[in-house]
Amino acid sequence: ETKRLSRGRAQGPEMSPGAMAALAYPDRIGLRRPGDDPRWLLSGGRGAVMAANDALAGARLIVATDLSDDVPEAKIRMAARIEEAELREIFADRIEEVALCDWSKRENRVVARLQERLGALALSDRIWRDAPEEAVARAMLTGVRQLGLRPSPAAERFRARVMLVRAGGTDLPDLSDAALMETLEDWLLPFLGGVRSAGDWKGFDLLGPWKAMLDWDQTQTLDREAPPGFTTPLGRQVPIDYGGAVPEVSLRLQEVFGVTRHPTVGGTPLKMTLLSPAGRPVQVTDDLPGFWASSYSDVRKDMRGRYPRHPWPEDPTEAAPTLRAKP
Repeated sequence: ETKRLSRGRAQGPEMSPGAMAALAYPDRIGLRRPGDDPRWLLSGGRGAVMAANDALAGARLIVATDLSDDVPEAKIRMAARIEEAELREIFADRIEEVALCDWSKRENRVVARLQERLGALALSDRIWRDAPEEAVARAMLTGVRQLGLRPSPAAERFRARVMLVRAGGTDLPDLSDAALMETLEDWLLPFLGGVRSAGDWKGFDLLGPWKAMLDWDQTQTLDREAPPGFTTPLGRQVPIDYGGAVPEVSLRLQEVFGVTRHPTVGGTPLKMTLLSPAGRPVQVTDDLPGFWASSYSDVRKDMRGRYPRHPWPEDPTEAAPTLRAKP
């Protein structure tokens, strides 16, 4: 059993054995850890354990006056109980209020707390309700590094456009995951207001921050070299998919009647999936003039049989684009 210091007053009428021990061993003041086991965190940062049947096993605060050198936890061979009020009186000039705002991997959220600390011990611990937004945002950056980037489909399309144009030598930001994670604080921090948890991050759209990385001139260059959509001869905007090896668009075959020069994006021929009136693919091409001159005639025969109410001209280069059926 752990030996306990005498209850008698060893120094003056108002100083307990625990108080005297704390002054003698300020790095051995122990705060009991949560749980049933008699374990303490010492003010110097070490862990310590006591026999479960010891009379001090339930004490919240002790001073360990005799310790073994065992690791990872020292065995307490002699100790004295001390009250928190005594501790606060003796070490009033050493107790400091510490503001903590950190990412909790266990809780998957930012945890902001205010603690009164004596060395490694948190004598009090409460929620920091008015933690500054910047402190919360900086803590959230740690969470983002753990959770990873989660771009929305729209953000992925934007990134693909930027990376395509950048690959051609244009001065645009590097939106690769590696580059983005390396410069996370620079581009993401200003946008993290209100984001405090993994759930918040899941619903966060990276499109806004990524767009903000481009200045006005770069945005104009991007829209010119890799537009978000293809304008058909009928004036309709069809989204361009930049996720593959080359930019791709899907639209009705009849909507490109009269087009004699194949569209390009950033100097790359636009891959076109041409659809039937029912929206089914009938041809994939990156050479419309070549398609008109070769396999269109076979496609025309098939389409005339399947969709007789739609126009299928012999010479599509001279026909007007349309999405309508015959009257």
